[in-house]
Amino acid sequence: MPSSCVRKLLPQAALRALLAVCLIAGVRLSAQTSQKSSHQPLDTAQADSPHPQPDTPAIFPHSDRARYFIAGQGNIIFQAHAPFHSPYDGPNSMLSRGEYKTSLVGTLFLGYELLKNPSRHLDLIYDEESAGGRGISEALGLAGFTNLDVVRNPTLGPTPYLARVQVHGTLGLSSKMTEADRGPFALATEVPERRIELRVGKMGLPDTFDLNPVGTDSHLQFLNWTVDNNGAWDYAADTRGYTWGAIAEYDDKNFSARYGLALMPTVANGIDMDWALRRASGQNTELEWRHNLLGSLTSPDRKGALRLLTYTNHAHMGLYRDAVNNFLAHKITAPDITTVEKFGAVKYGFGLNFDQELTDNARAFGRFGWNEGQHESYAYTEVDQTIEFGGDYSLANGLFGLPGGPHRPQDKLGLAFVSNAIKRDHQNYLKLGGLGFLLGDGKLNYAREDILEGYYTMHAWRGLSYALDGQFISHPGYNQDRGPVLVESLRMHIDF
Repeated sequence: MPSSCVRKLLPQAALRALLAVCLIAGVRLSAQTSQKSSHQPLDTAQADSPHPQPDTPAIFPHSDRARYFIAGQGNIIFQAHAPFHSPYDGPNSMLSRGEYKTSLVGTLFLGYELLKNPSRHLDLIYDEESAGGRGISEALGLAGFTNLDVVRNPTLGPTPYLARVQVHGTLGLSSKMTEADRGPFALATEVPERRIELRVGKMGLPDTFDLNPVGTDSHLQFLNWTVDNNGAWDYAADTRGYTWGAIAEYDDKNFSARYGLALMPTVANGIDMDWALRRASGQNTELEWRHNLLGSLTSPDRKGALRLLTYTNHAHMGLYRDAVNNFLAHKITAPDITTVEKFGAVKYGFGLNFDQELTDNARAFGRFGWNEGQHESYAYTEVDQTIEFGGDYSLANGLFGLPGGPHRPQDKLGLAFVSNAIKRDHQNYLKLGGLGFLLGDGKLNYAREDILEGYYTMHAWRGLSYALDGQFISHPGYNQDRGPVLVESLRMHIDF
């Protein structure tokens, strides 16, 4: 068999094997858990251990003392929707006929501690990834797309690729130490309370910016692009979500400040990056304040945080108004943003992000995002303004504290609402038949794109979890002539 065929078949075979293993494990778990009391956590022996397992344990144990770090994850998402109302559609519309699709993402996380002492720490991070399967409608027709795992260019296929490679350094500025979570992006288990952290290499900017403990992780929490990330943040990335750059971060007890400089793609939603920083770059700044945001309204030990994010992108972009004016002047047959792109274009915006513990089991969160909206959406999704709020609830103490309810410390319920919008120039561009890299129904009867998402994640066994997710979407692609539509999802996640 030709070597090219082998490379194409291997990722598919590996993902099918992973699916089979997870299903078998789930069946075995059902037989085991049916014999346990509903009041008893599955891992009672671990809970009594002097070294309890983390909240999301893995199939295999991981050492906190070894210099090396080896882990992996697999995420399989099945999504479907029924036919919905649509008097017309265009090249970039969400398909109105019923459809179903499956996405498969697998990641191998590798790390090594090059330098390890209390005040200075240096990690080498390397991640390999495969993103296969498909998204519904090939990820077209929605600004808030329903599956964060889907690559925006389905022609790339499941061939493994380099996701991250970076050097991560920590420089202590105080002698007081604080505990840190060891994970794929940082290997130290203890760091100085006041410190500077540096990252250089290939990365995803949402690994560091716009994080939210309630709505960030598409593997165990929400699935929608504009719920897990700020949709108006057109962050520097290729079509797979990664870029090359550098991040500097200052951390203190209750405060953090971050700045990142990253490469932009050569074209909107492109896979190739522009290495000329003088003409193309993404600059990001974030301030984070960790404090109980409700003050005396809740117990003083309730955790909360507020984050302010700003960004400025320089890239080969066009103005929607220029494309529309050329069309109205009969210079082109349809508005086409690619015909008016030029270097020196600047797109900027900001975002707010908060989270707050309400009780031992309940947390609230929200985001607001805005960008200037005159230049084309270039790297993430077609959103110029977004507002989001929601929360989650842990079943650690049962369902809303009711007696006799299930006590499952790693199970969660989540609910979020997000409303996305675009500016007038962007609206006119789509209304007259223009195409973005995600949207384009041929015409547009504008309305905000409103999305309500809910999920239940069930921890099955060690690093194996399942989830049910539903997303009700009004005005898909900002078009009130189309929809509404309900997208239903089943997710299986495994951590090694």
